[in-house]
Amino acid sequence: MLIAFSVAPSGTGNVDGSVHDAVAAAVRIVRESGLPHRTTSMFTEIEGEWDEVMGVVKAATEAVMPFGSRVSLVLKADIRPGYSGELDAKIERLESAIDDAE
Repeated sequence: MLIAFSVAPSGTGNVDGSVHDAVAAAVRIVRESGLPHRTTSMFTEIEGEWDEVMGVVKAATEAVMPFGSRVSLVLKADIRPGYSGELDAKIERLESAIDDAE
């Protein structure tokens, strides 16, 4: 399965509203998990089995909790049993379709 998630604290007290330290704590958890992943400016994607992926999301969320009075978690899942390597394969199929259309 693929999970795209975003986790951030609110009520941080930071005048500029920055949450990069909290996000860094979450991304560190993802990287240490050893699962295939990709982080962009808005989301982090992880690929793996249900329990391992959800465990990483939980740990990443818990890592953000000390940074504010509450935490917001946005999560999207693509559950496709029997497939792996989709973190890159989906993008490769998209790029191929774009190339074929040109």
